[in-house]
Amino acid sequence: MIRKVFLSQWFRLLLACVLAITLSAGLYLWKWLHTPTEVPAEYRTYELKAGDSLHRVIYHFYRQQSFTFPRILILYAKLTETTNVKLGEYELPDQISPVELLHLFHAGKVKQRTLTLVEGITFADAVREISGQQHIQTVLADHSADTLKTRLGIDHTTPEGWLFPDTYVYSKHTSDWDLIQQAYRRMRDVLEAEWQDRASDLPYKNAYEALIMASIVEKETGAPHERAEIAGVFVRRLQRGMRLQTDPTVIYGMGDQYQGKIRRKNLREPTPYNTYMINGLPPTPIALPGREAIHAALHPAEGKTLFFVAKGDGTHQFSVTLAEHEAAVKKYQLQRSSNYRSTLQ
Repeated sequence: MIRKVFLSQWFRLLLACVLAITLSAGLYLWKWLHTPTEVPAEYRTYELKAGDSLHRVIYHFYRQQSFTFPRILILYAKLTETTNVKLGEYELPDQISPVELLHLFHAGKVKQRTLTLVEGITFADAVREISGQQHIQTVLADHSADTLKTRLGIDHTTPEGWLFPDTYVYSKHTSDWDLIQQAYRRMRDVLEAEWQDRASDLPYKNAYEALIMASIVEKETGAPHERAEIAGVFVRRLQRGMRLQTDPTVIYGMGDQYQGKIRRKNLREPTPYNTYMINGLPPTPIALPGREAIHAALHPAEGKTLFFVAKGDGTHQFSVTLAEHEAAVKKYQLQRSSNYRSTLQ
């Protein structure tokens, strides 16, 4: 009887010891899983490539002495169903816990980069900006306007104006084609939304003509408060059968011949974009307009102004009559070269 009692007490003590050791070990491992450990400097930017598995990644960090118990982390991943890791480039902090690293790779929180396409640049400029990014994957062998127009399905003579100027977020190995498509779809969606909400009695046959006008407005002024007024002047001139007579279209038509100045002979050269010589709008946009310029083209300011001239400070003087306009030209452009003009007649 005494022996049975002794064995029973000994068993309880042994069981208690086992439970205590197990609990202590469990708590220790749980703490290890959630305790940040230093990430070697050379692995602060870490890329998961094709063929990398969670097992391979964990043992890679184990060999760098970042992790002590790789099998425990693998077991934790299986229990929490986080064994799938997503490929890409990751930016790691100075310190990170094993669990945090596991969730980072499983969630696919890859390093993000940004690319900004500025309002007023040309389609060709935008494509060069995209393809020139260091971490962009080049998949397009031909970046010519005709090729991209065909690939994007643009039913116009040129893709000019069809990329939306904005800031785009991308990760390593995003392709140039991915970003071009994204910018094109964004412009298409913005233009469609603005066109559906347009003002009445506009002189545009379709949304494409509004895009052309928006590109001119974008190039004419960098002052946001002037966009609707500039658009109003151009709309009224179209409605009255007056030529637009706007320098940015002339510059666009000159192409590489433009060296910073417009001379009087340039204003007399018959090109499809010389709005001093042609009636109506030019055949295509001349730049990438932002949403504000598109909105202004479709919601021009009401009024009677038909002329404007640059003041030299980035803004313009607007006039109702030709006499007022000529006085403004003398006031603001007296000191300019006789070969230069930036005005409407």
